[in-house]
Amino acid sequence: MSGSAGAAFFDLDRTLLRGASGEVFSQAMRTAGLVSRTIPGEKFVYNLFNTVGETLPAMALARQAVTFAKGRSRASVLAAAESVADQLVAMVQPFAEPVFETHRAAGRPVVLATTSPYDLVKPFADRLGLDGVVATRYGVTSDGDTYDGSLAGPFVWSAGKLEAVRAWASEHGIDMGESYAYSDSVYDTPLLAAVGHAVVVNPDPRMRIMAAARRWPILSLDVSPGVKKVPGLGLELQKVAMAFSRPSLVPYADFDIRGVENIPAEGPVILVGNHRSYFDSTAMAMVVAKTGRTIRFLGKKEVFDVPVLGALATALGGIRVDRGTGSDEPLEAAADALRGGEMIGIMPQGTIPRGPAFFDPELKGRWGAARLAQMTGATVVPVGLWGTEKVWPRSERVPRMFNIADAPTVSATVGKPVELKHKSLDADTKRIMKSISKLLPAEARRPHDPTPDELVLTYPPGYKGDPAAETERRPGTD
Repeated sequence: MSGSAGAAFFDLDRTLLRGASGEVFSQAMRTAGLVSRTIPGEKFVYNLFNTVGETLPAMALARQAVTFAKGRSRASVLAAAESVADQLVAMVQPFAEPVFETHRAAGRPVVLATTSPYDLVKPFADRLGLDGVVATRYGVTSDGDTYDGSLAGPFVWSAGKLEAVRAWASEHGIDMGESYAYSDSVYDTPLLAAVGHAVVVNPDPRMRIMAAARRWPILSLDVSPGVKKVPGLGLELQKVAMAFSRPSLVPYADFDIRGVENIPAEGPVILVGNHRSYFDSTAMAMVVAKTGRTIRFLGKKEVFDVPVLGALATALGGIRVDRGTGSDEPLEAAADALRGGEMIGIMPQGTIPRGPAFFDPELKGRWGAARLAQMTGATVVPVGLWGTEKVWPRSERVPRMFNIADAPTVSATVGKPVELKHKSLDADTKRIMKSISKLLPAEARRPHDPTPDELVLTYPPGYKGDPAAETERRPGTD
């Protein structure tokens, strides 16, 4: 079908959904009185599926379901499916919608392709606004009221799924070579091999090997784009790294961390802090590690442009910011992460103040955090950092790691969420900066006439600028 458009076909369990839909449907059927007993081993099969992916026993169980449906009211099954559609929508991976939007923008229909019975998944697909459903169809009696215990078409699994998808594509004028297919299961290899663009999502161990052999890209729909997971563990790389974010592993700083309980345990959060040192990121990592959550940090492009280190920063969840371009792309990436329920970290000042500006008692910030909060409704939580510059002054290329006997105190104080009005970005930014300032020691809010030695510590190594000109430069305004 040369010249025709492609489509995007998505598997359901462990691909679009975080786990298995079967258990949800089974409970709905029992609640509706359509099933009076639990199939032996059913619970074990579902748990095994959620842990390792699709298995032959699970598929045998799914294949038997058509027999159990014989004589059941189709209207009752549809009602049961309607009753759990919203529950299934809540199980959709947080970053599936942006992928849908990309395909829709390209004119590709978004289609559910699943082994699950059509009548059970159709209400769910309608809730998501999908353009089509390819699923196992049960035969019905001549009056259409009850199931007759047979299949109306292929069992939509493995080669049967490919057959059903091809039939749908032919009926709708879809070019398989221009199409995309997303799945976690090695048993969907026939379908993925038949489309022009195969994408592996949350792969089971066997599919991970298959993806490597065929060079299929691996996508995680539960984390921001670019974030990597540790193969075999299913854990974010950042989650593993956070295990090493312990004060005991940084003996050249004495950490005083308070107020972590003010950070919500889930949902979109913008963590905002003041900027005093390159060591600020370590202090913030200590704070975040105590929450058990992960965080996406906006960082200057210079970090992301460094070979190896830049790729690692992206894999750990960093978002590259090139301030010189004025692009909204980093802001949109951060907003997408927040819409997916993640936490974003921002230093509103944008850069470490230097010269006299470092000692200014009034913190000034850019509008980014306020704008993100306005766009997404995310909770803004302030963090006041103090003493980080004693561990790593801006004038030095590396932290003072040998200062163990008399390690300076680094404080990180988390405050209550900031109450924003979402009317004026400037006013909300001032509210954010004031909330951070209130978390700092009293000396931070008093005017201070720095000595020449103190000023030297605020300039980067090799600084050749005019210190007098720094009086006019303020983070948040340049």
